Amino acid sequence: MSPCVNGDFSMTDTLLSTGETCWAVETAERFSVIVDAADYYRFAKAAMLKAKHRVFLIGWDFDARIELEPEETTVEGPNRVGRFMEWLAQERPDLDVRILKWDIGVLRSLGRGETPAFVLHWLMPKGIDFRLDSAHPTTSAHHMKILIVDDQLAFCGGIDMTMGRWDTRSHEEGRPGRHSPRGTPLPPWHDVTTCVTGDAALGLARLAALRWNWATGEELAPVPPVEDGPHAYWPDGLLVDFENVDVGIARTLPRYEGREHINEILAAFYALIRAAKDVLYIESQYLASRRICEVLIDRLSEPDGPEIVVINPQTADGWLEAKAMDTARVRMIRLLREADVYHRFRIYYPVNEAGRPIYVHAKIMFADDRALKVGSANINNRSMGYDSECDLVVDAGEDRDGRARVARIRNGLIAEHLGCTPEEVAETLAAKGGSLIATIDALNSTGRKHLMPLMAREMTLAEELFAESDAADPLRPVGLRRVVRSLLRRAPSRRIHQMRAARRNRLEARGRIPSRDG
Repeated sequence: MSPCVNGDFSMTDTLLSTGETCWAVETAERFSVIVDAADYYRFAKAAMLKAKHRVFLIGWDFDARIELEPEETTVEGPNRVGRFMEWLAQERPDLDVRILKWDIGVLRSLGRGETPAFVLHWLMPKGIDFRLDSAHPTTSAHHMKILIVDDQLAFCGGIDMTMGRWDTRSHEEGRPGRHSPRGTPLPPWHDVTTCVTGDAALGLARLAALRWNWATGEELAPVPPVEDGPHAYWPDGLLVDFENVDVGIARTLPRYEGREHINEILAAFYALIRAAKDVLYIESQYLASRRICEVLIDRLSEPDGPEIVVINPQTADGWLEAKAMDTARVRMIRLLREADVYHRFRIYYPVNEAGRPIYVHAKIMFADDRALKVGSANINNRSMGYDSECDLVVDAGEDRDGRARVARIRNGLIAEHLGCTPEEVAETLAAKGGSLIATIDALNSTGRKHLMPLMAREMTLAEELFAESDAADPLRPVGLRRVVRSLLRRAPSRRIHQMRAARRNRLEARGRIPSRDG
């Protein structure tokens, strides 16, 4: 029986089950986690310069105006990503350069200041095969973020090449490179992606070819063999986290025109949550999936279950996202805290040394020092069934060296948020008996970057009703009529009365209003 089904794990079980928790298991000759876009953009530019046959970029969004190195140019070629890719295609006429972008993302492009002429320029052929991907249900999103070079090296994670993503791991106030294409200063931004070579890169290339075929009807010819091998593509300066490690490629794909619904990522979430013995460490843009929270609640109810530490942004980015995701998060936090009878749940948001919130866009999860999952999927309904997503999973199992590598990546992320070193995190964690919560309490200092507890505010009745509906965050493809029915069905007078009564009971219990019994 699959580990994602029975929920029973031993150290000899693998979390990588083809057809359930992942689409394929492939060996990565090299695998690295890259934190924050300053490093990703620089390494991606260096890798594309080594291309001999094909550069293929798949994105939720793509803004040709952004600078890959906004503060200091260290890599050859033009600095703006659009101009760089045009230059690359013109300098090497035999190079196949392709970009596949979610079609509704064009509206976002116009909304953030790109002129229609600029967008049209990118829709016209000029050495780059730029396509818009409309092979999705209505209002669904293509959310994968993948870059492939000659099928030898691939980046896969949560970072798009678009406005607002660039930042360094220091996230300091007033960073000069953190600005819009028009020079407007932008807030700190935290993100994560990966770099892989070998069969893992080839597996991502196969997925990219499928996406291209679904979007265009065209079949991509295979990339010719490369004599130098994948090591020749590895960017200088990129630390190798793993060598010759099995990597699970997990997907979410909605049902569409005969294509079956695929939810390997949901199964991978379940598997990692149920496998953790001591600590679940999660960074996500949202905490809105009831399915995921129910499994977390199960673990909190166990007397000897793991600590659960979640890092979120203070609030979602954008008005609609805040309305949908923040209200859903309030409900999830409330349920998790009610279940947290053993005091093992914490949720924080990071701030820089000036006290400004750092936006968390990363999608990464650790089960102890055993396994990690990183990619494009958020903890919301859309990522579990409605949008297209791609995550990578590494399971170190019992391997001591592999577990040390998983721990090093996790400790590096925690150190980034606490303004200290990974060594300090590791030493404090050992001194606190493996308690991550006690470690954060010991190292958290307001005189530097730190973590702030995320408090669940009271929702208005309108927000409660909106959170109860699945209109903004559906789990399955839905039409407009079903969205309207969902909103109307959730709002009869009896339901409103029940929600008002529940809200009053919470306020009475907290002493915010007088008790009706008093």
